[in-house]
Amino acid sequence: MIAVTPIAATQMHKLLAKHEAARGLRVGIKAGGCSGFEYVFEWEAAPKSDDLVFDGPAGVKVWVDPRSHRLLDGTTLDYDTSLVSRGFVFQNPNAKQTCGCGTSFSVA
Repeated sequence: MIAVTPIAATQMHKLLAKHEAARGLRVGIKAGGCSGFEYVFEWEAAPKSDDLVFDGPAGVKVWVDPRSHRLLDGTTLDYDTSLVSRGFVFQNPNAKQTCGCGTSFSVA
């Protein structure tokens, strides 16, 4: 499961309004970053046939491919409003170590 906080959902709605064709957010992982894996996301019009679909507050949709879900299960997508690091934040219980900027993680 991927959870979305209310503040992240609000930001998602604002960004979805700027991406006219998009109806949801694809969240995934790829090899890279300083810790081994990095988070990726993009706005898309529809989920793929094998995606897991998660509904967040206010009707936001998050789509995750099965391979990424293995490392993202239980993650909460939040939004940081501080002046220093404004943006989406992943709170991933599967991450054993994260980099200083929070965009990559390791599981070993």
